[in-house]
Amino acid sequence: MTTIQAALSGILLGGLYALMAAGVSVTWGVLRIINLAHFGMILLGAYLTFELATAWRVNPLVTLVVSVPVMFVLGGALQWAFDRLRVSELNSLLITFGVLIVVVQSVSNIWSADFQRMAAEVNPYATESVRLGRFVFPVPTLLAFAVALLVIGGAHLVLRRTFIGRALRAYAEDRPIAAAFGIDHRRIGVLLAAVTGATAALAGMLFSLANALTPATAFEWFGTVFAVVILGGIGHLVGTLAAGVLVGLLSSVVSVVLSPATAPFVLFSAIVLALILRPQGLFTTAGAHR
Repeated sequence: MTTIQAALSGILLGGLYALMAAGVSVTWGVLRIINLAHFGMILLGAYLTFELATAWRVNPLVTLVVSVPVMFVLGGALQWAFDRLRVSELNSLLITFGVLIVVVQSVSNIWSADFQRMAAEVNPYATESVRLGRFVFPVPTLLAFAVALLVIGGAHLVLRRTFIGRALRAYAEDRPIAAAFGIDHRRIGVLLAAVTGATAALAGMLFSLANALTPATAFEWFGTVFAVVILGGIGHLVGTLAAGVLVGLLSSVVSVVLSPATAPFVLFSAIVLALILRPQGLFTTAGAHR
């Protein structure tokens, strides 16, 4: 029974992992930007939720009214700068890591390096849960999974069914040809990056509902998020959701059956095997895109 509970909880937690990874996956797959600054935006979104809820007594969910527009503008501004400076894929890794360091240090200067957590009186979701028979599901993980389904499912439909989505996919496949057909790659690239910034605000808010925050938390996300991106297939949104569920399931079950210390070993062993056997990702086929 404990293993089943862990598996179900891990699946729900995988929704948060997928939401964190979606922005990294899409910017890498479509814009050819390895955006480590995305982790900083998630962190900043989490701290904005903490600050607004703690100092202003705003419901944590309502803080999205502030954090989403801020991260939307920040994400778009970063892409605008990358495009104007003609940043290459490799250089983007170095530059965005520098931006991440700046964000982490700024957060540390403003909120200190101490652990920060929203108190129960301003964050009722932290202690709420839903019981189904013998199984108990915390509300924050249920919210994270539901939001991940809505956001990733909606983004997948946009990419498949709308002109902007088709333009983005064409740009990702062949930039010169897409430009020759009149696709304004700069404008849609900025829009895409801005939207991924908004998803970072969502992920940050959801993370802060159930977890304590420190500036160094951003670095702790690296392994899990990149595991989801690689296993799901770079730029493949549905694969990212499936990989997030798989990573959450695997980590939770291994932590219960063996030990929490063993979970990273198993997870990264799976990544190595995936890179060898399925370099295009577990949930996509060779040559497939998004």
